[in-house]
Amino acid sequence: MAKNVVIIGTQWGDEGKGKIVDLITDKVSSVVRFQGGHNAGHTLVINGKKTVLHLIPSGIFRNNVQCMIGHGVVLSMSALLKEIEELEKSGVEVKSRLKISPGCPLILPYHIALDNAREAYRGAAAIGTTGNGIGPTYEDKVARRGLRVGDLLDEALFSEKLKQVMEYHNFALKNYYNQEVVDYQKTLDEAISQASIVKPMIVDIAEEIHTRMSKDENILFEGAQGALLDIDQGTYPFVTSSNTTSGGAVTGSGIGVRDIDYVLGIVKAYTTRVGGGPFPTELNYDVTTDEGDPVGRELCSRGHEFGATTGRQRRCGWLDLVILNRSFKVNAVSGICLTKLDVLDELDSIKICIAYEINGERALTPPFSAEGYDIAKPVYIEMPGWNCSTIGTRSFDELPIEAQNYIRKIEDLSQLPVDILSTGPDRDETLIIQNPFD
Repeated sequence: MAKNVVIIGTQWGDEGKGKIVDLITDKVSSVVRFQGGHNAGHTLVINGKKTVLHLIPSGIFRNNVQCMIGHGVVLSMSALLKEIEELEKSGVEVKSRLKISPGCPLILPYHIALDNAREAYRGAAAIGTTGNGIGPTYEDKVARRGLRVGDLLDEALFSEKLKQVMEYHNFALKNYYNQEVVDYQKTLDEAISQASIVKPMIVDIAEEIHTRMSKDENILFEGAQGALLDIDQGTYPFVTSSNTTSGGAVTGSGIGVRDIDYVLGIVKAYTTRVGGGPFPTELNYDVTTDEGDPVGRELCSRGHEFGATTGRQRRCGWLDLVILNRSFKVNAVSGICLTKLDVLDELDSIKICIAYEINGERALTPPFSAEGYDIAKPVYIEMPGWNCSTIGTRSFDELPIEAQNYIRKIEDLSQLPVDILSTGPDRDETLIIQNPFD
């Protein structure tokens, strides 16, 4: 019996979703990206070769897999075409295997200008966006003034809509943010030129998915960022602009709630975060000065914790089961994929946050708002490390007993099975205990 499987990151992103999507696409006919934009970066290592994908689903490296971009994704044509060009130069056929929903909101130059102008205006209170125009594009979508991929099919209509919305945004850029306005004609000409390449790929994605479901095909739904950055369920306002939880697979692709058979939650064996926002278990370390917590330094260095899209250093800390358990609930996670266990290989001891202390009382649930974390102190249990390499381990029993105990403790605290274990960056360095499609 065919299955629809959703893969989401359960933390603040960068958990290693791309590798796992690529790994289990050997059993699927299609991979659907359902939210986010090119602010996300999925790093894949196949036979030692590293590739970073931003918009194109991670199934693109499987020749028989159809890749689809659902209407929940905000699309920069410039970023997409650059990614297609780079992949095809390396011998990967993309254009004939990529389908794009006409409902995808378009990221246009004025969105990028607004994004950067706002961050500069906020100063020290900046959210820490990637500056790629993601937020302003989602705003236009919700305000019902945004331009979508389908609008490119009618050049006259597109040009009129573009003129109206650019007058609106250029007024704000000039009169509120004191920034240069964005040129209308240049924006129009560039969009029309890009449209000629993309038009053959525009397809009703919802209908395509349901057609494949009727043929009893396995389909994988790929999220971007992490569930704790969800606009509704995340650590607001330090969040992204879309629904990064498993529910986003429904709203961003066109499937129904009952169509989801399994949700695989990707969990990094420790915790990282990029940009501002709450992080109770953070081990402060600054790579520019090489100062801070020595364990934070170890995690950053061994984990190569720098953003695939921005290059920014990721903040690192211990695994936090308080906020993870909330994430597991709101995503209806079926099983866990634990990644980057090998980054902990040289630590003498390892901590797991099992509760917060707030105003002298123990709390097992996270605060409602970002401000609530300011007084939340993590309560830890400590476990012995294993001080030997786990990279490339081929079976669970081959792991050091201390590593096995760490994994079993995560299962016990979450009441979820660890179905997949990543034991290194390469596709082959993965231990599949239970395949979601089996």
